[in-house]
Amino acid sequence: MILMAHPTGNTNVRHAALALHRDGLLGEFWTCLNYRDRGWLRRMLPRSLRGQLRRRACPEELHAKTRTRSCREALRLLAPRLGLGFLARHETGPVSVDAVYRSLDRQVARRLEDDRFCAVYAYEDGAEESFRAAARLGRTAFYDLPIGYWRAARAILGEEAELQPAWAPTLTGNRDSAAKTDRKDVELALADVVLVASSFTRRTLEFAPPFRAAVVLAPYGAPPPLPAATPPRDPGHLLRVLYVGSLGQRKGLSYLFEACRQVDGLLQLTVIGARPAVDCPALDRELAAVRWLPGCPHAQILTEMAAHDVFVLPSLFEGFGLVLLEAMAMGLPVITTPHTAGPDLIEDGKEGFIVPIRDPAAIAARLELLHDEPERLQEMSRQARLCARRFTWESYQARLAACARTALDHPPAAPACATAPSS
Repeated sequence: MILMAHPTGNTNVRHAALALHRDGLLGEFWTCLNYRDRGWLRRMLPRSLRGQLRRRACPEELHAKTRTRSCREALRLLAPRLGLGFLARHETGPVSVDAVYRSLDRQVARRLEDDRFCAVYAYEDGAEESFRAAARLGRTAFYDLPIGYWRAARAILGEEAELQPAWAPTLTGNRDSAAKTDRKDVELALADVVLVASSFTRRTLEFAPPFRAAVVLAPYGAPPPLPAATPPRDPGHLLRVLYVGSLGQRKGLSYLFEACRQVDGLLQLTVIGARPAVDCPALDRELAAVRWLPGCPHAQILTEMAAHDVFVLPSLFEGFGLVLLEAMAMGLPVITTPHTAGPDLIEDGKEGFIVPIRDPAAIAARLELLHDEPERLQEMSRQARLCARRFTWESYQARLAACARTALDHPPAAPACATAPSS
């Protein structure tokens, strides 16, 4: 049986757990919170907090396999509300994201001593101790890398901080300590299988020191489309443009805002995402000039997608960009870069457009084209929906389960990999 862990259990993690469970491979799934919307909780908790916690609800069929370690993560979520944000300070805070990940990792490493488990499945930044235990015990280590390899990210985002200094505070990955990046390399060195969701993520591993793991590509899936399609946009009306994601320069946000200025008067931009926990006046000015929603439940995000015409994700460095498939399933052509899963998902000019990173003029040109040619926009919307249907969570689950079965049939020969460099 496989012991699986992830602190926050987001959409792709839940589907990975379901894949293992439905194939009879999941022993336990460890996470921090598994929210159940009971009556007394609904009465006690603020509505905004309930909405945030609902994102942490595991599927009903996983409840019997789910184990939680909640205290540190609950404190992390509450700290800013209590005026104790310093407790969650990047890396050093006792309830920082890093502290949460490492605490769960230590718990899973101890749990792996149980002979019922033949493998562990863990994610970047939360796998070092469990993988060391797996190597010592001769267990198989599955490493899920949801975003590109850190050395490739540092090369691009370090350059970006120099090109766009006003946005540099939002490039939090550039502040990762040597100890943290060393742990990432240890995790990779100890892995037996590395799972990635996009060709771009796989290419970033070319920046890594030699490692022995097989790399398996398993693209994510799209949600089912909403029953009603978006009404076609009337000629001459504003193009409804949408961005959903974290509000940092890794996503190429400054280039999106500049592109929209270049075609001012042709569109209305909606931005959905939480403001980062850093001061960035450049971001504040841009958000003040557009329709900005700080956060929405997932169902509301899908509804917003269906009410727009085009989705833009101009990321500089991405692992996949699940929002791309979600937008396409809602009928939105996408404009994105080669540093996402875009080239794996769409044909340029058919379901959307692939534009270079850091190129607001290219984004503006595509937006102007879609504004001026509503019939083309309607056809691209139809093609986007058709394309999204080919990328299902069922196919993701089947791919992941087959990968796990194959790896378990050929377990690691010896725990020699436990000698990987120490952090």
